[in-house]
Amino acid sequence: MDSNNLVKQLRELGLVAQVSSEEELISHLDTGMRTVYCGFDPTADSLHVGNLVPLLALKRFQLAGHRPVLLVGGATGMIGDPGGRTQERQLNPVEVVEAYDEKIRQQAEAFLDFDCGDNSAIVVNNANWISPLGVIEFLRNIGKHFSVNAMVQKDSVRRRLEDESTGISYTEFSYMVLQAYDFVELCRHHDCTIQIGGSDQWGNITAGIDLMRRMESKQGYAVTFPLITRSDGVKMGKTAEGAVWLDPARTSPYSFYQYWRNVTDEDVIKFLRIFTLLSEEEIARLAAAHEQDPGMRQAHIGLAKAVTLLVHGEEGLASAERISEAVFANTITDLSESDMAQLANDGLPNTRVTGSEITLADALVESGLALTPRGEVTMGQARKLVSGNAVSVNGEKASDPGMVLSLDNALFGRYHLIQRGKKNHHLLVMA
Repeated sequence: MDSNNLVKQLRELGLVAQVSSEEELISHLDTGMRTVYCGFDPTADSLHVGNLVPLLALKRFQLAGHRPVLLVGGATGMIGDPGGRTQERQLNPVEVVEAYDEKIRQQAEAFLDFDCGDNSAIVVNNANWISPLGVIEFLRNIGKHFSVNAMVQKDSVRRRLEDESTGISYTEFSYMVLQAYDFVELCRHHDCTIQIGGSDQWGNITAGIDLMRRMESKQGYAVTFPLITRSDGVKMGKTAEGAVWLDPARTSPYSFYQYWRNVTDEDVIKFLRIFTLLSEEEIARLAAAHEQDPGMRQAHIGLAKAVTLLVHGEEGLASAERISEAVFANTITDLSESDMAQLANDGLPNTRVTGSEITLADALVESGLALTPRGEVTMGQARKLVSGNAVSVNGEKASDPGMVLSLDNALFGRYHLIQRGKKNHHLLVMA
């Protein structure tokens, strides 16, 4: 992505919700290297799929010749942003926030180039300038520039004020001031003039533009992204099991890969544009292949490969593809112990067995695989499935419902993969 009208290119990708002073911003970007920042508050010990939008946006700015600044909110994370929330955020202890800080910084750094000359990325922590502020200094030098009348008109604040059951505390009300001051500090020390973020951050970002003008007499700009949802209206990165995390300990590379493999036909091309850095030519090729034969799922595979490679690297992608192929082809015995651990962690439905052995029929009942057409789980159905040649254990057809699954005949002394038919898999994990 070159620097020629970068905003237009972002808009074509579906990545623009709001822009401040658009024509001025376009000229600003086209007449030199600019510094752009995005903040990430440490509210969990991992970033999630939704955070890929701003991370890749920072990368797109860098590829266009601009300098990205990744701000970790060590201070603002102690307060909590009211944007997009209907109730007060639970405040975490200092040591927890600091631990989250470090993990998020490590994850985010993987997306940017920190050694590419003048536009090398940098990471900053707003605790470095907010934590030393005294109350009087904060109120006199920063707070005096804010009109409460204007603050209560911001969407994130107004929605909370209108809900009498929750309201908003002074703590969260002050979040806007702290984020605005981040923009001023980055302008002072890094000549940062552009802030990007989600559309729910518009009020906070424009407050920063106004504060920069008042305190530094400089012009700032804003670009926000729309909330990315699936075709069914569900927020991107949310599943029935919870969020899809970037940390492999929370969402394994296999599960991460499968998440992208299983997006709907309606979403796949849109997500190729938003969540990958593939060229327009490659996206067009995948789109054409998808239109010609959706059943081949070439676009889905291309999406899963590209995003998994970005997040988990070549090793993570290789393991995700290896596990996917083994599960599909029922060649589970080809997998390594670490591959099986991925499946046990969050890759497949699983049942934990505390004893040293269990019969296959009992395992079918406990796992729920012995489901009748009437929706009941019965021992009779378990026996019927086995006698009907519909059950495999670790890749081998089972013929005896009394077959004993034990530590001795388990894969790596722990695992039995039970398969019913072609698509129903369940992992038995023995203590």
